[in-house]
Amino acid sequence: MLKTDDFDFHLPEKSIAKQPFFPKELTKMLVFNNNNISDNKIKDLIDYLQKGDVVVFNDTKVIKAKLKGRRYLDNNNYANIEINLHKNIDESSWQVMARPAKRLKIDQEIKFADDFTAKILKKHDNGFFDLKFNVKSEDFFDKLEKYGQMPLPPYIKRGEEDKSDQINYQTIFAKNKGAVAAPTAGLHFTKEILEKIQNKGVKQAFVTLNVGAGTFLPVKSEFIKDHQMHEEYFTIHQETCDIINEAKKNNKKIVAIGTTSLRVLESAADENGQIQTQSRDTDIFIYPPYRFKIVDILMTNFHLPKSTLFMLICAFIGKENAQKIYSHAVRNQYRFYSYGDACLFLPK
Repeated sequence: MLKTDDFDFHLPEKSIAKQPFFPKELTKMLVFNNNNISDNKIKDLIDYLQKGDVVVFNDTKVIKAKLKGRRYLDNNNYANIEINLHKNIDESSWQVMARPAKRLKIDQEIKFADDFTAKILKKHDNGFFDLKFNVKSEDFFDKLEKYGQMPLPPYIKRGEEDKSDQINYQTIFAKNKGAVAAPTAGLHFTKEILEKIQNKGVKQAFVTLNVGAGTFLPVKSEFIKDHQMHEEYFTIHQETCDIINEAKKNNKKIVAIGTTSLRVLESAADENGQIQTQSRDTDIFIYPPYRFKIVDILMTNFHLPKSTLFMLICAFIGKENAQKIYSHAVRNQYRFYSYGDACLFLPK
């Protein structure tokens, strides 16, 4: 029975990227192809794609999901609180993570600004809270734009908000608002790289998965089968389904850009390896052994030890290969996590 500790590896603090690398096309990209490891650059991705292959991106857009506010103990006293939006419930309610969380009570009000407040509706067993805001729909996103901050991962420390993150922590094809963390493999792409992909006859398709704050949660259970995966909302349209199903029929490769795109494709696949259009939550948890129905090639960043995403990598290329690749990455000073370098996996 697989244990969480089976997916541990040594990661020095200096390996964690705090800023993105420029120019993007010269960012390092480790390639695992037919059991061989090579050191490449993002610009070399085109060499591993063939005419008729399909590259699938997550076009979700990161919102300013980090909010700082006050919860009032009485008319004169208050305590500071910081929340990170996790998942949209309805037009005025969100599930959130909060710090500090221990003393939060149902019906307590949190004030972010004179015209922007929320009331605590529910406390979940997993540490999340449901909040109902005093505004809804587009007005809500306007308030976030005014009072919120980009929800950088907890391992990126900023003394004060860096305005460049508002650009750097967003993909160039970001379109559908709702993510509270970036689909980070997509951050490596520029208009020039997309044009090269298109000019080679490689098709581009888009899915939307609103990445939740739960993507950063550690696996706390001893056995991975006992871990409760967080839910995230995804949409896949008929146009994307048709492009992928046609490519699969013609034995072309499906290339997932990021684990979020991969999770959508595997969630939306039926037992015959066909993609069906749908919009719903997924809590798919991919770990060894798992039979991939859709994705042939994966481009992603480097992930946390003992994380669900590293477990997904182990399922895709094998646990032994993953450990070997990550050791190579640490030795060769690859940059890890959201602003880090990339890897491209082409299993046999």
